[in-house]
Amino acid sequence: TIGKGNFAKVKLARHIPTGREVAIKIIDKAQLNPTSLQKLFREVKIMKGLDHPNIVKLFEVIETEKTLYLVMEYASGGEVFDYLVAHGRMKEKEARAKFRQIVSAVQYLHQKHIVHRDLKAENLLLDAELNIKIADFGFSNEFTPGNKLDTFCGSPPYAAPELFQGKKYDGPEVDVWSLGVILYTLVSGSLPFDGQNLKELRERVLRGKYRIPFYMSTDCENLLKKFLVLNPTRRSALE
Repeated sequence: TIGKGNFAKVKLARHIPTGREVAIKIIDKAQLNPTSLQKLFREVKIMKGLDHPNIVKLFEVIETEKTLYLVMEYASGGEVFDYLVAHGRMKEKEARAKFRQIVSAVQYLHQKHIVHRDLKAENLLLDAELNIKIADFGFSNEFTPGNKLDTFCGSPPYAAPELFQGKKYDGPEVDVWSLGVILYTLVSGSLPFDGQNLKELRERVLRGKYRIPFYMSTDCENLLKKFLVLNPTRRSALE
């Protein structure tokens, strides 16, 4: 067992024909209320349609009466979050390579009209070669131009200002903000917006002011300025 949640556990297994290690997420359907079940099936439906080198691959879904088994790609390198805790901030060259993979995956999602809505260092996994694998599509959803979304999703330190204001949003732009937070975190080893409590965090996000560490290059600083834009309509799209 390599992971445990409230209603699921994750076991490491080996696919006999290929000898490949996989992670099997075992979900007890009985413990899920109808809403959670619906959300889970949405997540599975979205993941089934994804095929990108930097997104955790869902190989197979096996459903029995009481249990759902999701056979997924195993990312043996663990979370980027833990990697940063263990190694400290990344040199910009390394951060650039990682960030390029993350952006490539999110761009792919947006082209497929899918918004992730929970991009954070804990949901970025690493494989054995330290390539990025985006995981956890529990908050992801399809978006259609003109149809706005209104659910507050994700983790507050990574959440865009319009989410804190309870505004409706198109979709991709909230991921773009989170990408800015991720880039800052990779390069500095800390969050751009933080607070003792949610109120303080909210105020800081809505102010949109963050410290530029002395070691950060101008290129990196300018890139951040494209992502961490308070006005969602002025925020860069990934194209």
